[in-house]
Amino acid sequence: MEPRSIAQDVVRCDVCDTSVRSLHCDFCQTNLCKACVGDHMLDLSKKHQVNILCPKFQEIVNNTTVQKDDLKNNSQKLTSAIDKHGEVWHREIDTIIQKLKSDLDEMDAKHLAVLNKQEDEITCTISEITQNIADLKKLLDSNDHSTTEEHGYTMETSEAGSSPLKPLLDEPRVMTQYGGSMNWLCSVTCDSDEEIWTCSYSNKMMSLYNLQGELVKSVQTKSGNAPYDIAMTRRGDLVYIDYIHRTVNIVKNAQIQTVIRLRGWKPRNVCSNSSGDLLVVMYSDDETQTKVVCYSGSTEKQSIQYDNKGQPLYSSCGYKYISENRNLDICVSDCRALAVVVVNQAGKLRFTYIGPPSTTKRSCSPHSITTDSQGRILTADLHNDRIHILDQDGQFLRYIDNCDLHGPWGLCVDTRDNLFVAEHYTYKVKKIQYLM
Repeated sequence: MEPRSIAQDVVRCDVCDTSVRSLHCDFCQTNLCKACVGDHMLDLSKKHQVNILCPKFQEIVNNTTVQKDDLKNNSQKLTSAIDKHGEVWHREIDTIIQKLKSDLDEMDAKHLAVLNKQEDEITCTISEITQNIADLKKLLDSNDHSTTEEHGYTMETSEAGSSPLKPLLDEPRVMTQYGGSMNWLCSVTCDSDEEIWTCSYSNKMMSLYNLQGELVKSVQTKSGNAPYDIAMTRRGDLVYIDYIHRTVNIVKNAQIQTVIRLRGWKPRNVCSNSSGDLLVVMYSDDETQTKVVCYSGSTEKQSIQYDNKGQPLYSSCGYKYISENRNLDICVSDCRALAVVVVNQAGKLRFTYIGPPSTTKRSCSPHSITTDSQGRILTADLHNDRIHILDQDGQFLRYIDNCDLHGPWGLCVDTRDNLFVAEHYTYKVKKIQYLM
């Protein structure tokens, strides 16, 4: 019998077939060792997402039954093991990064950029998993909670269900409101906790207001067309959609730069993700297809259009808004389908929300969509004058329907999880507190 057949618990590198894997590319589904990761990432014909594996840490977690009674009995032992093997794991990561850095001297400028980006992603992964370790330790200190894991992201949950760190208010309240100068408001985005941008379909201007309703400044679109959607980039720049000219544009220091120009497709809505890339919803020219495309600058990184059965994820044409959740899910409100469609970072369908399990009101009519720091999803139900709040797994939590809303359309949240609602028919923007 061959040695490889005996040690069935050892997973080896798919490239060299000799070394034990220490990394895994989620998009290519490829196991990698430290020596082969550089060559794998330099294959520019594919998208890569390399995650670092710590066999010792995973063995600890996988072999531990995450139940309340077991956690009470074994929390001290598991915490000690995490502390011990976490140090080993971090040394392994450091070795990998040093290997990448040593490869940089041998590559040309194009490959240097690729490796630098991959190093940044690995560093980001380190931060995320380090936070997961901290979350797990915190969990083990509690005798009244269990954990729920989804795509490697750990959140606290109570025995009865979701128990976010910031509970929902029993009665959401309007903190302030003002009437903007633009009618038919369609989009709103937070420039800061003190200022917000708005735009409308009937105006070629994008306007920045403070919370007293005073106009701070306005920016006219490059073409003179009305902007169809606006968002803020991670660097704090305003980005807007020019549907007619098929462009995505960024406003930097009062200068407008066109970063994406499409052919055969028209951009409709946009958001910036946690990596600083742009997620763009677009329609085909004949308006029979819809897809979400991720761009790094003007370079297409990923296209999301079909489920695993080859069926369209999104309806053709119609209003659609987009937001990335904190667990990296991509959330799209599909007005024509009367649904919220959520896929994971790899584009795999997680769930579709069409409304609460039982309701006496009209079906959900989702327009704008946003997510908060707790992983909740909020979507504006235009025709029913309410906001739906869901948890990150698509479970309905409650409505915001007591704030005298009239045609809620645009949504955004600031860093304190205050909700801003742009009303399409009254031209008002309302700031709503919905968390304690």
